Amino acid sequence: MKKCCSSFLRIVLSLQALLCFQGTIPSYGQAIDILLKGGHVIDPASNIDAPMDVAIVKDKIFRVAPDIPAENSAKVIDVRGMYVTPGLIDMHVHAFHGTDMGSYITDGWDALPPDGFTFRAGVTTVVDAGSAGWRNFRKFKEQTIDRSQTRILAFLNIVGSGMYGRFEEQDVNDMNPVMVAYMINRLFPGIIVGVKSAHYWGPDFTQVDRAVEAGRLANVPVMVDLGEHHPPLPIEELFMKHLRPGDIWTHTYANAPQDREVPVDENGKVKPFIFEAQKRGIIFDVGHGGGAFHWKQAIPSVQQGFIADVISSDLHTGSMNSGMKDMANLLSKFLNMGLPLQDVIKRATLNPAKAIKRTDLGTLGEGSVADIAVFSLREGSFGFLDVRGTKMQGTQKLEAELTIRSGKIVWDLNGIGSPAWDAMPSASK
Repeated sequence: MKKCCSSFLRIVLSLQALLCFQGTIPSYGQAIDILLKGGHVIDPASNIDAPMDVAIVKDKIFRVAPDIPAENSAKVIDVRGMYVTPGLIDMHVHAFHGTDMGSYITDGWDALPPDGFTFRAGVTTVVDAGSAGWRNFRKFKEQTIDRSQTRILAFLNIVGSGMYGRFEEQDVNDMNPVMVAYMINRLFPGIIVGVKSAHYWGPDFTQVDRAVEAGRLANVPVMVDLGEHHPPLPIEELFMKHLRPGDIWTHTYANAPQDREVPVDENGKVKPFIFEAQKRGIIFDVGHGGGAFHWKQAIPSVQQGFIADVISSDLHTGSMNSGMKDMANLLSKFLNMGLPLQDVIKRATLNPAKAIKRTDLGTLGEGSVADIAVFSLREGSFGFLDVRGTKMQGTQKLEAELTIRSGKIVWDLNGIGSPAWDAMPSASK
């Protein structure tokens, strides 16, 4: 009798395994929680660019495959005609929002609470670009990072007080590589993903060099916002002598030649050493912001093949309602400058994930966290602004239809993930 039961059990388990393999039911008998059905998946990290279904179990990607059966799915969302991508990573924001009236970005009004601006644009992860330093990062974590649905990572400012004000950012005595590296390695590894150098008025690369030393000690990249010295410091020297491969130059397409050297010269040509720096491994970040994206730099650069590796917003109060708008609008700008959609998505998913050494993010790989964006690609006549308020006309525009963060729907523009009001049971109406 025991032998018969054992044989029967082996047959049942074998049939179940076969059904799992064929996609009829998930492994271990679990039901699919959300099934995105019929969309076009673009996942550069997994080399997927094709019509696929995406199945979510709890907070993880269960399967990405064609024609996943819907019978065992608690919620099926029809995304036909839409593009399904990993949740976007915005690698340059300022999220240390607070009420210190004397502050610029650190715990101040110019920074923004991210949840109100991320999900509606398909963003699920942001990286704060140096708002906090080692002296006040704990407050940033408790006040903002721990309270946000958006995943918040950070570059730690080389200045201990962070971006409290322009004068404080000049304090060389507060640029302590050892303390910065200690906070990254010992206290917040995985949350602090790099070091930030910014807004230095000095006549040399002292601040950059201190940041690079901290990056070396902590084994993380450095993001540099070089500028504000007159005359501007030479960026060829910055790229070739001070930064390491994997370090990041932000505000790539800014056009303020009185404050910083720009990539495109007065004749509209990209300077040759820019290409050499990119080959060397310097990572170029858009960092659009309220003053750092000009068509005069961006369009000639793209036309001549110099394309920023990472597309990011520099979200703060000075950019949210101006030319930047949001990440979906920003990606649309590059789409209308001629980049393929797959390339645009790569620069807001895989590339920033690699830059910050968090390749567990920015992917729809099976078993990864279920951070997903679903976009419509609208066709028509659209205007896109730079920071001067000048317009480039375009014919395509991305719009975030649905955003899923850790397996939960957090943005649903047109209710595609929700039942009709009159289809609910009477007790629920």
